[in-house]
Amino acid sequence: MRVFIAEKPSMAREIASCLPKPCATKDGYIETGAGIVTWCFGHILRQAEPDEYNEKYKKWNVTDLPIIPDKWKLIVSKSCKKQFSVLKSLICKADEIIHAGDPDREGQLLVDEVIEYLGCKKPVKRLLLQALDEKSINKALGDIRDNNKYKNLKYSALARSRADWLVGMNLSRAFTLAAKKSGHSNTFPVGRVKTPTIALVVRREREIEKFKALDYYSITAKFKHQASEISFPAKWQPLENQAGLDSEGRLISGEIAADIKGKLFSGINEKARVTFCQSTDEKEQPPLPFSLSALQIIAGKKYGYDPQTVLDTSQALYEKKLTTYPRSDCEYLPENLLTDAEHILLNLAHLKNTNTELAAWATNGTSVHIKSRAWNDSKITAHHAIIPTITSCNFGGLSDTEKDIYFLIAQSFVAQFYSPYFYKKTVSEISYAGEYFQATGKTVLKLGWKALYLKDQKEDQAEAGDAILLPPDLKAGDELIFENATADKKATKPPGRYTASGLLAAMKSIHSHVKNPDLKKRLKDAAGIGTEATRAGIIKEIITKGFLKETKNHLMPTAAAYVLIDSLPDDLTYPDTTALWEMNFDRIVEGNYSLDTFLQEQTIFVTNLCQLAASSNIKNNSAMYCPKCKAGNLIKRTYKKNGKNTTFWGCNRYPDCRATYDDKNNAPQI
Repeated sequence: MRVFIAEKPSMAREIASCLPKPCATKDGYIETGAGIVTWCFGHILRQAEPDEYNEKYKKWNVTDLPIIPDKWKLIVSKSCKKQFSVLKSLICKADEIIHAGDPDREGQLLVDEVIEYLGCKKPVKRLLLQALDEKSINKALGDIRDNNKYKNLKYSALARSRADWLVGMNLSRAFTLAAKKSGHSNTFPVGRVKTPTIALVVRREREIEKFKALDYYSITAKFKHQASEISFPAKWQPLENQAGLDSEGRLISGEIAADIKGKLFSGINEKARVTFCQSTDEKEQPPLPFSLSALQIIAGKKYGYDPQTVLDTSQALYEKKLTTYPRSDCEYLPENLLTDAEHILLNLAHLKNTNTELAAWATNGTSVHIKSRAWNDSKITAHHAIIPTITSCNFGGLSDTEKDIYFLIAQSFVAQFYSPYFYKKTVSEISYAGEYFQATGKTVLKLGWKALYLKDQKEDQAEAGDAILLPPDLKAGDELIFENATADKKATKPPGRYTASGLLAAMKSIHSHVKNPDLKKRLKDAAGIGTEATRAGIIKEIITKGFLKETKNHLMPTAAAYVLIDSLPDDLTYPDTTALWEMNFDRIVEGNYSLDTFLQEQTIFVTNLCQLAASSNIKNNSAMYCPKCKAGNLIKRTYKKNGKNTTFWGCNRYPDCRATYDDKNNAPQI
């Protein structure tokens, strides 16, 4: 008997629908003519907590750190016990198992770990699904592979999971206990992704707090081309030894700005001259289709959706078979999917009664013979970019959020079948009254795919009307007539606070905060910290735990966030550690590095930081010093009395100091 194990029930139902009939749904599985299809609920097994290794770890003690399991334990999640029993029974009866988890490292691990937990030695094959439409499933069913080929993918997931446990369980305890010595009562959640993410917001807020606006002047002159009588603006360019500039090359002297403006008007009878002019024909390819992060960022900017909403909506569209796998980190498409393009475009063209824009775009201007840069087999990872499937979409039946997300996905797909955007770029330099100016112009030759994005890009509004910023026949040596000049006073602006989608974008591009060029490149290749599937949840959890707060759609650090980041070493607040991990995960997948070696290195790393925490002195500006011993701090404690929680204040040097005080209005009564 063949047993298919899918990652979730919705995937199991779609697989079963493509297997030979008859099909019968049972409690926890589906019987088909080609075997039984059952499912997990994501990770059915969870990692054991420290106290599940040893009861003594229920109480947090510095002397117990670091906690390093000799043998890693998995526990059946309480909510999954019934389904686990179903899986256990079916695996015992199976002759062959088909692993149908998602095609990434976590999807590989969550089914493998169940099979191994049960000690199963039966043959295991691998079904790799990129989408849940019938054609994609049938294609995958015709290409079932040996699961053993993906063992290194599982090992990389185990490396990530176990190292996260070592860091989270040990360093959260180590630095929380260190903070309590100074009178802090908060728990310090330390993690290789959460901590650098909180640090991003803390550092941004400090940049804003320290920011001082700087006034500067922007000088613009307006010239008329004598031959065509077309007027155009040009920006003043300072000479190399120009006085009054700051380190960024901005003119900060109002007096010099006024002098230059006066000089321009005093030479009004002089002719200006074009000293340099060069035109080049340029072309721009359409933007790539979406990875999940790219979709979350665009949907946040355009519609104000938070990342979790975009993920949930993308998952809903996937389960309705309207779009492909949503948790993708890839923005490219396999070339064999080109055969579906005509079918997908035809489906979108039929949306004319419910979405005229998509229908018009899919009908006019597309050509399935156009092959954009998105079609590239060498760029495909475990997934490909998110696109519509060949399933017809009842657009009118979608929720408003689903309509918006489907629209973005479909728009980016249709753009792949439009011609490139062609334009002429002209750069000119002008000399007048002893000063120099530069003007850059752009003339649209063919709008191409940009026709789909005119509403979103103000610059394209002008291009749609074939606006000419520079005279088309402008050339070096031409004489110009000076018409006017302005010297506008402007002010530098502080960096903006993060929105949820902006923070997600910063997590994805966090390589910019790494100085080591090798690590910077690796973190860029890994697309930042966190994964497509976890970033939205991480941001939400940080907010829920009180380290970030949302104010007018912007994120700000709380007092607890400042204390956390200021208390931790740079190894934990900067993303370099994650970059090293990602490099090693890749090496594990490639077979060039072992899981055991990686975990040995993390054990040393965690041990060193636990020792650092034990000897650290975490500042507490609001600490209440113990009036009895004058060496410790008073911290709030709670105990049960007559079944009720009672609060009091005690010295953190207990039992060396046994001072206690009643609590009144959240303060000790000394």
